[in-house]
Amino acid sequence: MGPIGSFVRAKLRRRLFAWFLGGTVMTAVAVSVVMMVFARIQEPEWAHQWEGTQGWIGKQFAMSWSDPVSRERYAREAAQDLGANVDLYDAAGERFFSTGTPCRRSMVDAPIFDKGVRVGLVKLCLAHNHNNGWRWALTAAVFLLAVWKLSGKVARRLASPLDELTEVVRRIGKGDLKARAVHSAYEPDEVGLVAEAINEMAARIEKQMADQRELLATVSHELRTPLARLRIISEIARETGATPRTFDELDREVVELDALAGELLASSRLEFGQIAKRDLSIRDVAARAVERAGLAATVLSVNGEGDTLQGDPTLLQRALANLLDNAKKHAAGADALEVNVSATEVRFEVLDRGPGINGDGNGLFEKFNRGQNGEGADGLGLGLALVKRIVVAHGGTVWAQAREGGGARVGFSVKRS
Repeated sequence: MGPIGSFVRAKLRRRLFAWFLGGTVMTAVAVSVVMMVFARIQEPEWAHQWEGTQGWIGKQFAMSWSDPVSRERYAREAAQDLGANVDLYDAAGERFFSTGTPCRRSMVDAPIFDKGVRVGLVKLCLAHNHNNGWRWALTAAVFLLAVWKLSGKVARRLASPLDELTEVVRRIGKGDLKARAVHSAYEPDEVGLVAEAINEMAARIEKQMADQRELLATVSHELRTPLARLRIISEIARETGATPRTFDELDREVVELDALAGELLASSRLEFGQIAKRDLSIRDVAARAVERAGLAATVLSVNGEGDTLQGDPTLLQRALANLLDNAKKHAAGADALEVNVSATEVRFEVLDRGPGINGDGNGLFEKFNRGQNGEGADGLGLGLALVKRIVVAHGGTVWAQAREGGGARVGFSVKRS
């Protein structure tokens, strides 16, 4: 546990302990106050009832007051039944009998009347027990100890998941992207939801880092080929002199390097969500893609009403360029680029007369897939995978289907707004 985790754990646990303990004590105080207020409200009624009780006790003793034996026997029975001490006083206020320790503070003072004349007094008090004080003290100590232990347990229970989350975040910050929180949303509380969010974040970061390392390793390997060719062309040009063919070869290698750089930039923009959408001309976007691919303008056909869509021009150009480049590498070039415009979406589709597609063509849009018939072809196998990512970012879909008469139809759709 690092210093931050220790601080969070110590401070949070102390606060939780104080809150729970204080809450328990405040609840006990509140209950006592309510009971006292209720007692005050009910005091007149209780006083009336208490007076009636004292009168009833006095009448019970009055029936045997003139007989000393019966009077003392009744006093002992009352003391035993009520668990109290009973003191008897004569008319002059002198105590002449007691069932136990004389009462210092009486609970009941019941006067005895005979034919309207007061002849004595009965006092009742709780039987004095010397152990009661210790019992109350022991009970209070046990209660406080139980509340103390319970407060500590509750504080640890609430703070432990946060300790774990702190440790997991610290490990992720140090580069351990496999760190995960065990406390998950299977426990339906706020900490569980935070733990699940942290786990999802760590998983996404781990996947992004793995994809970036894989892409970087692949690109680094692929860059060696055009760079090696450029070096060879340069050495040959020094020895034999530059010819038009030399410049053509240089152009091809530069184009390949530019394509690799473009794929990296587009991938990075998608990774960080840097998509700048604006109003675009559908015909202009398609025409530029055809022109940059070195195809004749007659290859392009645009059908439907409307000529605008909202999208990122650089990313959409990259997607179209990759479709056309895919047809060039695997099917000897595109026959047509068809654009169909509807009220809600735009469909771009490249048609070729290559070997075609066997079965489901969705696998062509996976990373490092060089096509069902493209083994040994140049490129990273990232072109169509990048197309799919760009299209998904624009709210569209991709497809690759066999074309009647041979060849394939590879395309995508994007939302117009």
